[in-house]
Amino acid sequence: MAWYRWQAGALILELKVQPRARHNSVEGLHGGALKVRITAPPVDDKANDALCRWLAEDFGVVRAGVTVLRGATSRSKVVEIAKPRLAPAWFGEMGGEWPTCPS
Repeated sequence: MAWYRWQAGALILELKVQPRARHNSVEGLHGGALKVRITAPPVDDKANDALCRWLAEDFGVVRAGVTVLRGATSRSKVVEIAKPRLAPAWFGEMGGEWPTCPS
């Protein structure tokens, strides 16, 4: 799938982020990226921080384990989750496959 890939035990996500939403949620696939909504506004890095905190909670990692690799000032982002421990329900619903033994 184009919206995610596994790389040396890390999960890389291609995201299309909509800030100032009513609630944090996954909306589906949008042009090869996963569309997510985040409640925080896109000012002073608040939306990026909220996105990273939300993903960290969903994937069972500490906040420092989630990094915006590309697109810090854009709605299109590439995010890395280092050694995720949990697979949120939405990951499988969107067609994501969890490796048997992520390393």
